[in-house]
Amino acid sequence: MARTDYSLTELADYRPAVAEPEDFDTFWRNTLAETDAFPLDVRLSAADTPYQTVQIFDVSFAGFGGDRINAWLARPAGRRDDLPALVEFLGYGGGRDVPGANLEWASAGYAHLLVDTRGQGSRWGGGGDTPDPHGSAPSAPGFMTRGINSPETYYYRRVFTDGVRAVAALRSLDGVDADRVAVHGVSQGGGISLAVAGLVGDLAAVLPDVPFLCHFERAVDFCENDPYAEITRYLAVHRDLVDQTFATLAYFDGVNFARRAAAPALFSVGLMDQTTPPSTVYAAYNAYAGPKEMVVYRFNDHEGGKSHQRLNQVRWLGRLFSLS
Repeated sequence: MARTDYSLTELADYRPAVAEPEDFDTFWRNTLAETDAFPLDVRLSAADTPYQTVQIFDVSFAGFGGDRINAWLARPAGRRDDLPALVEFLGYGGGRDVPGANLEWASAGYAHLLVDTRGQGSRWGGGGDTPDPHGSAPSAPGFMTRGINSPETYYYRRVFTDGVRAVAALRSLDGVDADRVAVHGVSQGGGISLAVAGLVGDLAAVLPDVPFLCHFERAVDFCENDPYAEITRYLAVHRDLVDQTFATLAYFDGVNFARRAAAPALFSVGLMDQTTPPSTVYAAYNAYAGPKEMVVYRFNDHEGGKSHQRLNQVRWLGRLFSLS
């Protein structure tokens, strides 16, 4: 494996002209208003686990269209004060797993909400628990082309709305400092976190690792790997839908959300990433409107920094939140 994208010097100045629909803000304002018509209806119950230093709760809330979205909430045991909090979104194909599969953020003193991605959870990890009850027109296997004929029916309209509602659900819980809520995710989760950062104006921080769902046209032209290759295969069959497909994707491009995000952000990128090309990550990073930092892993593919990056994140967020 070797680097195939631009050099680091070129990436630092990479600011492509990513298409932005004229009604982008109206589309998302109307989408969120439609879902706001449904009560958030947060439900919480203690999970039965053997862990003694961390409390875990089974949480659900009403996402897009009132659909139930499942999550795990973990927090340090014995704390009664309002904690800084973090919502984490998952990588492509993964689910929330079993209770206690991810305890790092709770161990660091945070209320941590790990959110299922609707319809996913059967490709890796310990499984998911949230269906997607909405159908779509014909699509390629996977999630990237579900409902892609229109922004109103596209799969990620539902997912991004679920992400916004997850922030609201976490803020509604007792023991959470609503003014210190961050969002985080790796790959697909990073793309969701960027979308939420662009849609929720008062987040405290954003931590997107090797974010997916950015600069679609570059990614589809450049990347041979799934999930972007799902779009390639779809367009190889639906030859007359190229313009329509990219017109839909423009409403979901992380670059357009990054332009609207204001919270301090800590990005990461792998310069040998064959799944989310570095140029697509830098397209979002260079467009990001708020304070930002990038952690570069020169010799890593899509795995990025893994545990090294998590330690960077815990320390970075602790400094931002002035935690001892």
